[in-house]
Amino acid sequence: MSKVLKTMLLGTALTAASAVQAVELEVTHWWTSGGEAAAVSKFAEAWNATGNTWLDGAIAGSGGTARPIIISRILGGDPMAATQLNHGRQAEELIEAGLMLDLTDVAEAGGWADLVNPSSLLDSCTLDGRIYCVPVNIHSAQWIWLSHDAYENAGLEVPTDWNEFVASAGELEAAGTLPLAMGQQGWQQNLAFGAITIAVAGTDAWREVTVNKNADVARGPEYTAVFEAVANARELARGSSVQDWNQATNMVITGNAGAQIMGDWAQGEFAVAGQVEGEDYSCLPGLGLNEILDTGGDAFYFPVNDDPEITAAQKELAALLISPEVQVSFNLAKGSLPVRGDIDMSSANGCMQKGLGILAAGGVLPSGDQSLSADTQTQIEDLMAQFWSGDMSAADAQASYAQLIEDAD
Repeated sequence: MSKVLKTMLLGTALTAASAVQAVELEVTHWWTSGGEAAAVSKFAEAWNATGNTWLDGAIAGSGGTARPIIISRILGGDPMAATQLNHGRQAEELIEAGLMLDLTDVAEAGGWADLVNPSSLLDSCTLDGRIYCVPVNIHSAQWIWLSHDAYENAGLEVPTDWNEFVASAGELEAAGTLPLAMGQQGWQQNLAFGAITIAVAGTDAWREVTVNKNADVARGPEYTAVFEAVANARELARGSSVQDWNQATNMVITGNAGAQIMGDWAQGEFAVAGQVEGEDYSCLPGLGLNEILDTGGDAFYFPVNDDPEITAAQKELAALLISPEVQVSFNLAKGSLPVRGDIDMSSANGCMQKGLGILAAGGVLPSGDQSLSADTQTQIEDLMAQFWSGDMSAADAQASYAQLIEDAD
């Protein structure tokens, strides 16, 4: 059967199902900051426009808070209709247990294999040749966000890379400004560690450790330099007592901090605050040292249920989330890059254009979520929380990290 015919048949079936009875789908996610809420509303509006109903199941807190709740509900027999998770291995065990809906027919009808860019995003939704999720965006973690007000008040030029930022920290502090905003959560500290790793050690060393699980490199001189740089960054963030990432972003927006290392989703907070890239803030991918992005991000999974009407609606929603119009509206609001390589993003701001340029040039790496199991990621986050918040030496932190890499599955 041709792809065109498959698409027509699927569209006819889904339209007919919707026409018979509107369906309410509960969708869980952890997008609760101002910018995130504005973005997820684009999904809800598109779904509601079909005559169906989006029942929002937002879970306050980070993904680390939400994922155990999501998984517990699925395992406990109270599944939602759809749920956000990250690209990678987070749903691996649920899929193996037969608890996630197979979306292969939807993916084939929609030609996802031809349009998802990079293809590794769809690979991360695939297990044993079957597709179990729909990728909706590309979120990269390797960004530093800089407050123009903070630097203007200190009489300084805005840095153009990580090294210039570190060199400016003393003068920022002398002007009464915290150099580095950092939320007190392990995932944020691990994100900063990863970004600094790529900037300081380079992509080859990062790939050897994160992708190939090479503990010898993790114990080597490249990573010694990384842990020393992170220990220095820890001191620059000592006065940051906020918890959530968006609170740290707000410190940059208000000029109370010079910078934050955070993923490109921070753009949504700057947008909600009415700030303009290049005038009010600067964004440097790869911390200004390596024009590289990881291909992390979000995908939606659909837990298995016994109601064929719900199943049909789940597949309809999956197709909708990756449709061209929804991809544009959602990602413009979210600050993320679209997963489709065939849509017009010319209206994106300067930060997104930087990301799109890097993506087009092939400057991408897999995210940690794609390479490391959820258990290993959690262990690393716990280590980073201990390292950033205490007085653990760089050498001790490196030794513990290398052991985690050696033991990683």
